[in-house]
Amino acid sequence: MADILAWLEENGSAENRAGMARFGINTGKAFGVGNTALRPLARSLGRNHERARTLWQTGWREARLLALFTDVPGLLGLDQARSMVEEFDSWEIVDHAADLFVDAGHLDDLVPELAADEREFARRTAFAMIAWGAVHQKTRDDADFLRYLPLIEAHSRDPRNFVRKAVNWALRQIGKRSMDLHGPALELAEKLGSSGDKTARWIGRDAFRELSDPERIGKIARKRP
Repeated sequence: MADILAWLEENGSAENRAGMARFGINTGKAFGVGNTALRPLARSLGRNHERARTLWQTGWREARLLALFTDVPGLLGLDQARSMVEEFDSWEIVDHAADLFVDAGHLDDLVPELAADEREFARRTAFAMIAWGAVHQKTRDDADFLRYLPLIEAHSRDPRNFVRKAVNWALRQIGKRSMDLHGPALELAEKLGSSGDKTARWIGRDAFRELSDPERIGKIARKRP
């Protein structure tokens, strides 16, 4: 563990930290190592659940990202995932953790629970999980994602930046998953786009713009059922 932290310290920089901060990444405890360097390091380390837990507990941004990149999804329990959510303090950590949580099989349990959570990063996690699942859980029935559209509508008026962007992301990814989902997602986007609420209107219009694009529709139609 000490050698990993030493490598991160040696390869970080104040310039990188400043750049991350400009993109809204929390750099309060960061070495300043970009993901282009972290990803190869993660591949060289390989997956190890206990090491990932230890890396997470350090609190360092880069160590936590390495934990998320190298954990073993099948060993990440629901209680551990909930415990991690308690410490979320950056959209970047949220989005990579959401990927891991879905791969660990916690989509159905965590999405409704975290969507109901009033904390900004917890709620973002729910919709980031929907977005990841819509793209990567290819063998799931489309109906599993259709049922998330009412949840998207219910939280489309949350004006907080990291929530509204994730709600929009989830809606767009559901609509791009298949032609069966495209129609209902497009319909919801159009409905939200005419809302009297500013946030819902932005979510709807942005999603409608992408989902109504003929080239995008063609790509969706060409996907294998």
